[in-house]
Amino acid sequence: MSGAADGDIAVRVVAWQVLHGRNHLPWQQSRDPYRVWLSEIMLQQTQVVTVLGYYERFLDRFPNVAALAQAEQDEVMALWSGLGYYSRARNLHKCAKAVVTEHGGAFPETAELLATLPGIGRSTAGAIAAFCFSERVAILDANVRRVVTRVLGFGSDLAVAKNEKLLWDRATELLPTRDLQTTMPRYTQGLMDLGATVCTPRTPQCDKCPLNASCMALAQGHPERYPVKTRQIRRKAESWWLLVLRDSERGVWLQRRPATGIWAGMHCVPAFPDEGGLKRFAAQWKAQAECVRMWEMPTFMHVLTHRDLHLHAVVMQGRLPVTPSSDGEWFCSDRWADVGLPAPIRKLLASTDQQPLL
Repeated sequence: MSGAADGDIAVRVVAWQVLHGRNHLPWQQSRDPYRVWLSEIMLQQTQVVTVLGYYERFLDRFPNVAALAQAEQDEVMALWSGLGYYSRARNLHKCAKAVVTEHGGAFPETAELLATLPGIGRSTAGAIAAFCFSERVAILDANVRRVVTRVLGFGSDLAVAKNEKLLWDRATELLPTRDLQTTMPRYTQGLMDLGATVCTPRTPQCDKCPLNASCMALAQGHPERYPVKTRQIRRKAESWWLLVLRDSERGVWLQRRPATGIWAGMHCVPAFPDEGGLKRFAAQWKAQAECVRMWEMPTFMHVLTHRDLHLHAVVMQGRLPVTPSSDGEWFCSDRWADVGLPAPIRKLLASTDQQPLL
């Protein structure tokens, strides 16, 4: 594909975005890097319709990066609860602190420097730099990667590092070269919009694509074959046993999860890898409790990116020991909103809260 053709691709993407792209989203009405960064982190592996409500709530509570940096992590995690991929929220908080302490409260204006901040990878850094500072820099999120590989007919295996680097180089060649102040935000948004609405993984709407005349994958007749990435992460299934300890006066006993792993740093009911571990832990409580009754909730599954969690919940209710262990705390239901709870745990507690107390 010649340089002239590359330039023509950028022109067509920009023109299409003006007429057919998404221009109504709240973060598109600002070049404030805080707002753009927040939206980019939330949109990672999450649909726009899901993000909208969270985005507005975050801005209401944390209108700027300084407010977010000053917040307690529990409050940040609580607002994030239900959005999933909780490492994003932890890195969001770390990044805000770094911007305030290391950059005087102002986001760096280049993709290279933005990528040094916690939780900001190369593509996210490029998006912020392109949208807010019109830097001539490429992005390759999942949607854009699909568009670019199809247009170029880039069939090399992206599981190989050198091929990934080559794709970045080719994506950079496609960038606009003129009027960057206007074209870089439009072009970047245009590629995102094409991937999300037209150049979809399955059954792409090639007749509606402004790049169909130049698309190598369409000319070959198999756009669905792109991008090529042979290495696949295998899904795993795990069973967790959850013990919901409910006291008639003090609420539910919650512990903080370890700093690494699933739901890291969040609050959760005691969790065990098998039923035996749960029963041994429960026996310690039961020996010191009064008027105890126990029952098992229906098993349910929670789907993570590469793991299926089969959750078995057992409820123990009664007049329980005040502090049988030092790694937790009693929480009444009116405090649940103030701590970071994984979505399935919040739903579980809400369902058990409907049960009558002794």
